[in-house]
Amino acid sequence: MMRQLLLTTLLTLSALAQPWDTTLSEKQRPVGKVLFLGNSITRHGPLAKIGWMSDWGMAAGAKEKDYVHLVASSLTKSTGATPEVMIKNVAGFERHHTTYDLEENLKDALEFDADLIIVAIGENVPRLNSDKSKAQFAKSFGQLLSRLKDGHNPILLVRSCFRANSAKDKILRQGCRDAGGIFADIGKLGKDEENYARSERKSAHMGVAAHPGDKGMQAIAQAILKAIPGSILRSRDLGQTPQPTNRTRDTEP
Repeated sequence: MMRQLLLTTLLTLSALAQPWDTTLSEKQRPVGKVLFLGNSITRHGPLAKIGWMSDWGMAAGAKEKDYVHLVASSLTKSTGATPEVMIKNVAGFERHHTTYDLEENLKDALEFDADLIIVAIGENVPRLNSDKSKAQFAKSFGQLLSRLKDGHNPILLVRSCFRANSAKDKILRQGCRDAGGIFADIGKLGKDEENYARSERKSAHMGVAAHPGDKGMQAIAQAILKAIPGSILRSRDLGQTPQPTNRTRDTEP
């Protein structure tokens, strides 16, 4: 027992003695902090007029059943350590991305300095029915990802829309690639009626019912976890020899 504790301590001290190199692979990158940026699927506070009285991902049946908490719980079990998590609703960016002030609205998220950032947006972006609207969203999304990565180069994961949207998903995918992130295509999940809350329970509001239910949230979480590099899920060891890596890749559920 003492020998194991000593070995762990020595490895930790050895890692801390070296400055952080952002070229290291995910195998050397501890996930101490995870930032979730999304819309109501990620988090929505109570809103009586639509019958939603909870404060977690709409429309999971309980906090621990939304995709954010499922992912966080799985990371805890896989790494043996509980990450610090920040959950932020950025539906305002989706709806007003051309005028959205990143510095003002994301001040707390940027200062959080996350090791892993999961971006789950797209559903509230207005219809992209012209070349101009597509170009504007592509520019805004690129600026968002660039700002998130600025300074500390976190592991970045972007997921597609829950209900596949070719115009939006194409921009999300390309922006993710340009930023050197990992893209998780979850579009096929929205084609399965059983993934919606309306298939699990009655809701007084059609908008709430159109969100992922418990099964849908589980499917989203699984897709994200599948996309996260396995080395993160297996170990938080900082004592291994750094290896170069290319984080850019696409995955599907």
